[in-house]
Amino acid sequence: MNPLAKLDQLNLEPAAKSEVAAMLQALIDQAAQDAKVIQAKDATLHAKDIKIGALTHELAYYRRIRFSRKNESLAPLQRDVFEETWNTDISAIDEEVEQLRDDQPCDTVARPKRPRAGRQPLPDHLPRFEHRHEPASCTCGQCGKDLVKIGEDITEQLDVEPAKFFVHRHIRPQYACRACESITAAAIPPAVIDGGMAAVGLLTWVLIGKYLDHLPLYRLEQIAARDGVILSRSTLADWVGRLGVALQPLADRLAWQVLQRDSLHADETPVPQLDPGSGKTKKAYLWAYRSNDLQPGPKIIVFDYQAGRGGRYAQQFLGDWHGHLVVDDYAGYKALFAATRAHPASQRLLEPCVELACLAHARRKFFDLFQASQSPIAQEALKRIAKLYAVEALARDVSTEARKQLRVEISLPILAELHDWLQQTRLRTAPNSATAKAIDYSLKRWVALSRYAQTGDLPIDNNPVENSIRPIALGKKNWLFAGSERAGQRAAVIQTLLGTAKLNGLDPAAWLKDTLEKLPTWPNSRIDELLPFSHRD
Repeated sequence: MNPLAKLDQLNLEPAAKSEVAAMLQALIDQAAQDAKVIQAKDATLHAKDIKIGALTHELAYYRRIRFSRKNESLAPLQRDVFEETWNTDISAIDEEVEQLRDDQPCDTVARPKRPRAGRQPLPDHLPRFEHRHEPASCTCGQCGKDLVKIGEDITEQLDVEPAKFFVHRHIRPQYACRACESITAAAIPPAVIDGGMAAVGLLTWVLIGKYLDHLPLYRLEQIAARDGVILSRSTLADWVGRLGVALQPLADRLAWQVLQRDSLHADETPVPQLDPGSGKTKKAYLWAYRSNDLQPGPKIIVFDYQAGRGGRYAQQFLGDWHGHLVVDDYAGYKALFAATRAHPASQRLLEPCVELACLAHARRKFFDLFQASQSPIAQEALKRIAKLYAVEALARDVSTEARKQLRVEISLPILAELHDWLQQTRLRTAPNSATAKAIDYSLKRWVALSRYAQTGDLPIDNNPVENSIRPIALGKKNWLFAGSERAGQRAAVIQTLLGTAKLNGLDPAAWLKDTLEKLPTWPNSRIDELLPFSHRD
């Protein structure tokens, strides 16, 4: 019913009727306007609901591919790259959803905030700069009385200051003797690079950037240029070359130290090397030798850059060393385990090394088989191998004798049952099948695979050295190839020192800076005190 038409039926004075009619018309117009606003808001809310629904679906997809993956489904480097992308995308989508929900009108149903994981406390060793935020007034805004302090609310934010370039000015006053006309001045401070313009801090920044953060020199050149500092690549290359020579004795000493151990890990990884004149690269290898973490002494990783993968390179590095060597099934190591072997230089006969096989490699054969075909045989093998690793987890923090007892009492029976099961299963498996190949890999190396369980100080697998090599894979994606054999050897020297520092819980940059400061005047007889595991004040 039209309210204005109804108004004509009322017995009102003309003036009052006009006033009431105007009020009614205003209310009708306002209602129509409100209806349009509500309709617009409904349309906006509908659009946001559609957008939230789409983002929620996309978020579910990213979370599924992020969290549903199985172990070893991607190579480590691929997994790191993809995880970084997935985590970034998930956070971005979460933020978009939160913004859309925060824009909802106040009269809508409140949505609960997404629970967020608690963050880790910020390290205590970092310097703190306090910022106090006092109220604008010391009196109560309600009653005007004086405020009384009852506590503090403290929050912390992590900040960073990018690399900052500055200049050290060394001023050496010169004094003359009028009587004998001689001139006296303080000696020039010793430096690891004589006459160079780079202070130790800058040299450390260059080496850490190139070999630990895997930044090619041209990127370091660009970073410096943003601060107006011109560092040519040729200058940076000159510093790196000279530092490699200066640090060589430390790496040589680490190589000597690691060969004093009676059990080692060994592995190798290919490195493309530029082949001058051909415009192409050839394949060189970075060999790695790592100490055994289950034995006393500091942890050591030594890299040895060689032109190939032949077994003679391992024999050349090891020399007359003999002990337990943990390796994969690469044929190049086989000569080391022969009944007798020749010294690489004198050809005199040496004692053989004792082979320790990597159980992680044997497990990987069954894992790949299970991933490809969901094989029940592979699944059963993985379950049995998992029991062996459970014993290692239990024995991680016990003494050598206690670990040996656990292995003898638990691991050896598990290994015996696994061996019998593998043999029986192999008899029922078709030759040349993927299952047969996985089983044969373990059976052919069984003595070397099970040898660790008879001791308390030998490792179950070769994972420690593989983990130490893994950063090299990231570096290869950045610098692509080694420019020469000398460049590869220099990289091996510096990676040896920085890698050993990391293994022993040292800050590689702090250790390197301290070492470069001391190296010019340090006596060679005390060189062990500079190694990246010695205690220094």
